[in-house]
Amino acid sequence: MSSQDIPAELAPPDLSKPPRIWKFWGTSLWGLFAFAALFLGQVTVVLYLVLMKDAPFDLTLLTRTLSSGTAIALSVIMGLPAVCAALWLATRLARMRFAAYLALDGTSWKNFAVGALGLILLVGLWELISRAMGRDSSPGFMMDVLKSARADGALWLLVLAFCVAAPMTEEFFVRGFLYRGWSESFLRPWGAIALSSLVWTAMHLQYDWFFFCEIFTIGLWLGWLRYRYNSTWLTVFVHGLNNLAATVQTLWIATHT
Repeated sequence: MSSQDIPAELAPPDLSKPPRIWKFWGTSLWGLFAFAALFLGQVTVVLYLVLMKDAPFDLTLLTRTLSSGTAIALSVIMGLPAVCAALWLATRLARMRFAAYLALDGTSWKNFAVGALGLILLVGLWELISRAMGRDSSPGFMMDVLKSARADGALWLLVLAFCVAAPMTEEFFVRGFLYRGWSESFLRPWGAIALSSLVWTAMHLQYDWFFFCEIFTIGLWLGWLRYRYNSTWLTVFVHGLNNLAATVQTLWIATHT
């Protein structure tokens, strides 16, 4: 088969130039661009919901909208296409296919089982630490958002946002794009795992220091899975499993308290 017979969707964007990887600074700058796109996508949803309300715009209206489970769910979902668009542009300019750059490859059921088992052990350890310290098992933020979404009749939408859209958005960005570029820079894989985990932790400012520590360790586990099995879909699955377990736990606590 000649190069002219290669389907356009399977060929690199530009066969006349070799593909490239955005190293440390290129990845960092494109990462800021993708984060800005994420923020813009989420803010656009919130502003739209505010403007749709038949009430004068003020801080009270904005605060009430931001605390709505429906608004949070829609903003999280909107973040996915915004990030994908930014990362698509970055990979396009790197002359690589989106899926190849972000390692959106399948993996075996055994690897899924390894990822899930490691997550269960890690989260179980943090649960024991939490109980020993007399802390609540579920963050107050999660409890408030789930109660709000249930009151709005949008619980299903919030579950979709937390368990599908958020894991895809964050894993494409962190373990897909950031890890790929940083791991091939002076940081090497282990430095990329640590730094990308810090970035991922910083994206969860709604939690306190205890959950920051838990999120960071989960990020390290996800980073190792990305390094070991070279599959971002694997980390999406494990991340989604973690969010699903946290959502079910919070719903159970909210129902029985």
